[in-house]
Formats: sequence, structure tokens, C-alpha cells
Amino acid sequence: MSGRGRYTDHDAEHYERPRRRTRPRTKDRPTYEDAVDGVVVTVDRGRFTVLIDGSTVMAMKSRPLGRKGVVVGDRVRVVGDVSGASGSLARIVEVVERTTTLRRTADDDDPVERVIVANADQLVVVAALADPEPRPRLIDRALVAAYDAGMAPLLCLTKADLADPETLLSTYRSLGVPWVVTERGGDLTEVRDRLRGRTSVLVGHSGVGKSTLVNALIPTAKRDVGVVNAVTGRGRHTSTSAYLLELPGGDGWIIDTPGIRSFGLAHVQPGDLIEAFPDLDEMTEDCPRGCTHGRDEPECGLDEALAAGQADAERVESFRRLLAAREASTDW
Repeated sequence: MSGRGRYTDHDAEHYERPRRRTRPRTKDRPTYEDAVDGVVVTVDRGRFTVLIDGSTVMAMKSRPLGRKGVVVGDRVRVVGDVSGASGSLARIVEVVERTTTLRRTADDDDPVERVIVANADQLVVVAALADPEPRPRLIDRALVAAYDAGMAPLLCLTKADLADPETLLSTYRSLGVPWVVTERGGDLTEVRDRLRGRTSVLVGHSGVGKSTLVNALIPTAKRDVGVVNAVTGRGRHTSTSAYLLELPGGDGWIIDTPGIRSFGLAHVQPGDLIEAFPDLDEMTEDCPRGCTHGRDEPECGLDEALAAGQADAERVESFRRLLAAREASTDW
């Protein structure tokens, strides 16, 4: 430096920027050989309750996972303090590859998919026959989500002591969707049979009786139960987060989810939906490119099969109703 604190060209040539003291980078990554296996039971503000060998452990997501989401039902590998003691905190270091993912979007124009739960193999659509009235469009949308996720659907109709289930059931018979019907205080043997040996996620509007059903199946669950507003006919949200629960005797698992009022399906493509109906799918092999198989598609193979008497008209119409549900309003 020369003269009155100014740099000269000579100074610049010989100036060497101070080096930061940093740890040398390495390509080696931790193997986490001491990690233990667990399953995520619930998620609350960035903290994960993980079930490990029958005990619950509080954990956080490790930094290497980055923006990778961790949801209820995920099978994970955990390191650190897995004692489950008060104040202890473990780390989730790996999310095992998922077998299924149940997704939805906020609405049909939202490109962001949200994974609701992972690794469930059955989606139970819970709908009340009355108080509140059933909403077939939401049922249709939930079924579409189930087919898209590769999950088996089950329709569970509650409050059969208030209304005849036949009207609603007749809408879904041609789709081959299995169902169970319950009433308040009634026998749940058939429901238990349908849940046995499976991981089932329960979805439905608030007030349809999901939490009541969960408490009847698992008396120790103690899920909050709400009431239906007499003016709006809508239920109050009682479950605030998804929760994984084991059925008595280890007969299976259920995931109770918060009540929903919309089920966006922006992520579902018509070509993926029809694959869930193999008998109809084979009729569309000669459809024009880009055919959605909807009601107004020209030269659709489904219409040709109907004209030739090779397709069940009621089943085709039911499929097209599901297809139309994907385009309908998500809020009702």
C-alpha cells in the first residue's frame, strides 16, 4: 500500500486474499450402519413421531435429506437418541422407497402435489348417509385418487340408522367398489374384516363419523369427536393431523386424517385412470392420440364398444363420471 491509504498497481499484483479456514470436502458419506428402522406415526411442525420396536420416539429430519418430504406412513431409518425419553430427539437419515403415495393438490389448477400419506394399500372413503348429507363428487374424487395411487378402494357408509344406503350404493355398484355399512353403536365385524392385514387410510368430510369409527375400532385411540353444524350441515375439523394407529391384536393399521373439503386432482391423467379398469382399458387401444375417453370424444373406443354391445353401458357411464369428477369444482 502506498501513499494515503490507496492501493497501487504494485500492491495489487502482490495482494493475496486471506483464505477461509474450512474443513476439506470429502466424497465419503455416512453409512449410518447403526440406524434403526421405524415408521412415522404423525407429523407436527417439523417434528416426527416415529414408532420403533413398539415405542414412540421424537425425531427431526437430518440436513442431508434436504427438501425431501417425510409423511405419515413413511418407513424411515433413524439415528441418535432412540430411547424415547422425555426431551430426547433422534434424526431421520433415510426414507425407504414408498410402495404407494396418496396425493392431492389444493385445487385442479395447482401444479404442486401434496403427499398425504405413504405406504397405505387401502383407501377407505368414509361418507355419512345423513347428518351431513353424502357428497358424491367428493367420493368420486377420492376414488380417482385411490386408483391413481394403486390403492384398493373401500366405501364405508356411516349412520345407516338415519337413512337407507341403497340410493348411494346403486351409484357405485357398476364400478365394483366394495362397501361396508355401519350405524351408530352397531356391529363392526364386517369393517374389521375389511381392515384386517392391511394399512388403510380413512378420508372424508368433517362430521361423517371418522373419529367415532376409529374410537370404536381402537378404544385407546381417544380421537376427538365433533358435531355437525345445524345451519351449514358441515362438520367441524376435529382431527388436525394424520395419525397412524395399530388395530388391536396387530390385525392391521389405520391412518386417520383430518376432514377435507376439497380434493384437487391436477396430478391425475386420464390415461392413468383408465388403467385401473382393465376391461375398459383394452377397449381403448385404437383410440385416436390424445383421447381422454370422455363423453364427447370423437371415435373413442368406448363408444364403439357400446355400439357393438361389447361394453356394459352402466360401467362405462360410471367410469366417465369419475373422469368428469376430475374436471369438476373441488369446493362444495
